[in-house]
Amino acid sequence: MATTYGVFRLSYGQSQGNLVESVGMSKKKSVEKIYLDVCTICRPYDDQGYLRIRLETDAYYLILNHVKSSRFVLMVSPVHYYELKSIENDQERINALSILGNLGVQINCDKQLAKKRTEELIAKGFGLGDAAHLAFAEAGAEYFVSCDEKLLKKAERAGIGVKAMSPVKFCILKDLK
Repeated sequence: MATTYGVFRLSYGQSQGNLVESVGMSKKKSVEKIYLDVCTICRPYDDQGYLRIRLETDAYYLILNHVKSSRFVLMVSPVHYYELKSIENDQERINALSILGNLGVQINCDKQLAKKRTEELIAKGFGLGDAAHLAFAEAGAEYFVSCDEKLLKKAERAGIGVKAMSPVKFCILKDLK
């Protein structure tokens, strides 16, 4: 477990270069902050032959369009970059990094508090990656969007401090067109 945390700590210190802009937690106007996990960002690369996957992909693109039009701010954490390193498909990895770099805003929060919250979520049964994503989402977003139904159900049961939902549910909630 200590080694896993060691890797996790190392991911905090790695520079992301010019990929994201760092901002404080102050709100501009009433633009809502959303946190998309990596499975959502990579949804277009999953088998589109399944209706659910196709719907989630369309919802993801709809969300991105509203991020581009500044209705929402896409929040990014070091966990995104750490997780994206493991994607073997170069095109998928580069596309995801490009989206985060061009549209994302780095969450500016106390990394030690995020680490502590990650550990609390692990103690509640979340895996390291999911716990870290949720901890950062709680620290810097109003919404956590994931295609992982098991994670969303677990998050609902745990009563996390951010609204967690699928991309389709988010689009319906926000009446995105």
